[in-house]
Amino acid sequence: MLILQVFIYLQVLDFLTTLVGFKLGATEASPFIAKLIHISSPAIGVAASKMVGLGIGGVCVATHRVKLLSWANYWYAALIVWNLSMILSDHVMVVSTHAQIH
Repeated sequence: MLILQVFIYLQVLDFLTTLVGFKLGATEASPFIAKLIHISSPAIGVAASKMVGLGIGGVCVATHRVKLLSWANYWYAALIVWNLSMILSDHVMVVSTHAQIH
């Protein structure tokens, strides 16, 4: 099922872009994920949230609510675009600051 594959890929991309954002100094906006991160580590907290998301995705498939999963894909795609924009804007700022120093 293509919608499920896209959902899984988006979960992986959200995980990776979130960790890159953390590496560049970003913070987590979701109180649930922030709590998971606080009681463990950034990677474990975000991975745990992805496991919850994948579980919910599995429930959507099992209960034939594929349309809901399709809407979730749009949401996660938007989150990834947001993460990438934060990463790129930070990267551009770091590169331009570095160029001014030298």
